[in-house]
Amino acid sequence: MAPSKLNSKNLLMVADSEHDANMLYAVGMFVPDPFIYLRIHGREFIVMSDLEIDRAKKQAPHCRVLSLGEYYQNLRNQGRTSNFAEVIRLLLREKKVGAVSVPSSFPFGLATQLSDLGIKVKPELGSFFPAREQKTSAEVKKISATLMMAEVGMAEGIQALKSSKVGKGNQLFYHNAPLTSEKLRSIIDTAILQSSGLAANTIVAGGKQGCDPHERGYGPLRAHEPIILDIFPRSQKTGYFGDITRTVVKGRASEAIRKLYNTVFQGQQVAFNLMRAEMPTARIHQAVQEIFTREGYKTGKIKGRMQGFFHGTGHGLGLEIHESPRVGATSTGVLKVGQVVTVEPGLYYPEIGGVRLEDVALVTTSKPRNLTRFEKVLEV
Repeated sequence: MAPSKLNSKNLLMVADSEHDANMLYAVGMFVPDPFIYLRIHGREFIVMSDLEIDRAKKQAPHCRVLSLGEYYQNLRNQGRTSNFAEVIRLLLREKKVGAVSVPSSFPFGLATQLSDLGIKVKPELGSFFPAREQKTSAEVKKISATLMMAEVGMAEGIQALKSSKVGKGNQLFYHNAPLTSEKLRSIIDTAILQSSGLAANTIVAGGKQGCDPHERGYGPLRAHEPIILDIFPRSQKTGYFGDITRTVVKGRASEAIRKLYNTVFQGQQVAFNLMRAEMPTARIHQAVQEIFTREGYKTGKIKGRMQGFFHGTGHGLGLEIHESPRVGATSTGVLKVGQVVTVEPGLYYPEIGGVRLEDVALVTTSKPRNLTRFEKVLEV
């Protein structure tokens, strides 16, 4: 990222950028092994192995790329140990810097080594890159592109449900074989893979299984009961996530399911319309909760398990599937222009099933922009 995207402190990270969102945000390229990133006096440096150094010069032109091999050779010439801590000590000595800020996830062992070498390491307990919360137009396009991958998967999954046949005991059959959560998940995930996305832990949860919001789903799917499809792929190219949820019924929905669905739909519309700058996040969640309570859907522990609306209304979306801001009962702060936030209320009752709907909102100063285009239809 350009220096203007970063804060003014001297920063240090040691991580790979395939799994660490802050590192990917800083360098803009995928690297599978840990490497050193430094921001000193406003300039960005990365220390790369010989394997990655030429690629890094092309893909991270905003960073000065340094050779790890050369630093290791320098250390050996001095009779010192060749490791990351010693390399960082050398770099900081060159720049006349004795203290750096690191993310809260920084390796404890490495922090101890640096401390022993006389370097002060200060963990940033909040957001390491606060600017990550507010997306640029380029980032919004990347999220939208990944949302399209999610919608491709959703379309394939719903088409499979539409094409399925209803057998004995309302069990669904697809191409003359039982349609299970596992089979439908594979159909969805394959479609996403073919669209250059990576899907992991896609949720296909039917009936009572849908009452556990993070249950992936297993076993045969059945007609006339709600099936929650929650799809959240990552782009192989950019690393940004998409997130979409639809609840559908193959066949006819009961009146209880229909009322549950319509109430969740109403709650989502209210929450979406409140997704604007300076709106307190907790107030958005409270507005949804008030609608559900007014419609007779109470939340609490019943017969030993949570029922009703017992998760947040939404979360930030970007280089992580769950990032700041959070929109829930205990969340703090207000929304800001440029934040990309999911809007996903749900209601869950074992005697009926679960219903959740999820779109993605781009926060503006006025009406939020819906980045999700996929239709909402209960019966398929």
